[in-house]
Amino acid sequence: MKLIVGLGNPGAAYAGNRHNIGFMAVDRIREDHGFAPWRKAFHGWVSEGRLGGDKAVLLKPDTFMNLSGQSVQAAANFYKIIPAEVMVMHDELDLAPGKAKVKFAGGHAGHNGLRSIHQHLGTDAYGRVRLGIGHPGHKDAVAKYVLSDFAKSELNWLDDLMRGISDGADYLAQGDGSKFSNAVAQRMAPEKDPSPISTQRPQPKAKPEPKPTKPVDAAAVEPPPTVNPLQRLKDFFS
Repeated sequence: MKLIVGLGNPGAAYAGNRHNIGFMAVDRIREDHGFAPWRKAFHGWVSEGRLGGDKAVLLKPDTFMNLSGQSVQAAANFYKIIPAEVMVMHDELDLAPGKAKVKFAGGHAGHNGLRSIHQHLGTDAYGRVRLGIGHPGHKDAVAKYVLSDFAKSELNWLDDLMRGISDGADYLAQGDGSKFSNAVAQRMAPEKDPSPISTQRPQPKAKPEPKPTKPVDAAAVEPPPTVNPLQRLKDFFS
């Protein structure tokens, strides 16, 4: 059994924030894969269903981001799920917008939600799906950036990313990070259909019409002078 956790902050005010992309991801999985309605439990919201033929549990902690571990620990203990079977979806500043990378174990890189999960599980041996949101360019702008909504210009790639995550959810539940990543990549950069080959024969280019010539006044043309051959010889030897 897999526990798939989406990180974010609770409440309507935060719903569209970049920091809530983890919530958005598990919401999409629940909708597309026929999971049960969300119910309140484990300091958060939980939904049960099946992915890849096996039972899976989706979790959205109802604590704020920096207390996410409390909810994850409670759910993992109840379902008897070991840390290696926990997969956390979260925003990632160090990835370009729309990128998704699967990682197993490792540090929290300063992410408050991951830091809290580290503390409550007592280990870093859980998986995570890093969802790229890009970086604002300066560390002082990070807090405002992650707590601001996605711009309208970003909604198209965001929807493609959510579709890709849903497409690959079965693989994620099976622990196949490579196939999951491929499913996302297909949505983010779908193959284009080749352009149809034209069966129409090309038409020959029309020849340009000749430019009209200016009429010549015969009277105005002076005939070339007649040169005597003898005179030519004289000129040659002189």
